[in-house]
Amino acid sequence: MKNFNTLSEREILVLAISLEEEDERVYADFAEGLKQDLPASASVFGAMRGDESGHRRRLIELYRQKFGEHIPLIRRQDVKGFVARKPVWLVRPLGLEAVLREASAIEVETRRFYEKAAMRTQDARVRQLLDDLTQGERTHQDRAQELTEERPRPKIKEDEDKARRRLFVLQIVQPGLAGLMDGSVSTLAPVFAAALATRNSWDAFLVGLAASLGAGISMGFAEALSDDGSLTGRGHPWARGLVCGAMTALGGVGHTLPFLIPRFHAAMTIAFLVVLVELAVITWIRHRYMEKPIMSAATQAALGGALVFGTGALIGSS
Repeated sequence: MKNFNTLSEREILVLAISLEEEDERVYADFAEGLKQDLPASASVFGAMRGDESGHRRRLIELYRQKFGEHIPLIRRQDVKGFVARKPVWLVRPLGLEAVLREASAIEVETRRFYEKAAMRTQDARVRQLLDDLTQGERTHQDRAQELTEERPRPKIKEDEDKARRRLFVLQIVQPGLAGLMDGSVSTLAPVFAAALATRNSWDAFLVGLAASLGAGISMGFAEALSDDGSLTGRGHPWARGLVCGAMTALGGVGHTLPFLIPRFHAAMTIAFLVVLVELAVITWIRHRYMEKPIMSAATQAALGGALVFGTGALIGSS
């Protein structure tokens, strides 16, 4: 993946064309998915699709004037800093709330891209076009909020609360949850394998502590290096890395601490109960902040934990 700050002016224009084409198709899918049950909403997204098409044509016209007919293939996944999008537009029936959340994320990310790109270009025509497109992206969320037939226009305070919640989820909850899941689940195998193989609480504690701290360091660096947050609004990379690493270590240490108890069977029992608590916490966070159905979140957490625990038990007993 290329760093955004290393892109040339030509590559910035190519990436902008690719983003507009992708957003145009996403809004077309939104319009198609909503037209049967929510025709007014579908018409708004149809108009937004038309805007994106117009943006793309303006970008292509300027690109041809400056660089010729050949447009290389540069996609959002080729450049650091973009959020991986979940294909909610493929779900049927398509929910308006899910569509509005996705459209808001698209608008924020694309606007940030144009703002950053405009500051890096030296060509007056390119800068003017990128500034114009930045203003165009700012209108999209307002247009989505005009869906008065199906959804009342939110109040300013409600909008601010939702914006703060989105930032909290992006900057704290997501990296923290990723770390907690990794620390709580991935360390089950080495901890319980060591416990069952040695039947010694202290040995299991040392293995669990090493696995937890090692996983915390690894996950912290992985999160910090995943993107710099300049385009996604996910916050400072090292802050996210610290949150992710700390929660990873905490998730592993939680079911490691019971092995400080000298009595092996008592330590195993308490450690198993701690694992259940950890999985319950993961389920609650996914339901509360990621809006996952409670049964689905619980089933996924339990299945993952059971598979890893079973792996550790099988290896430790062999």
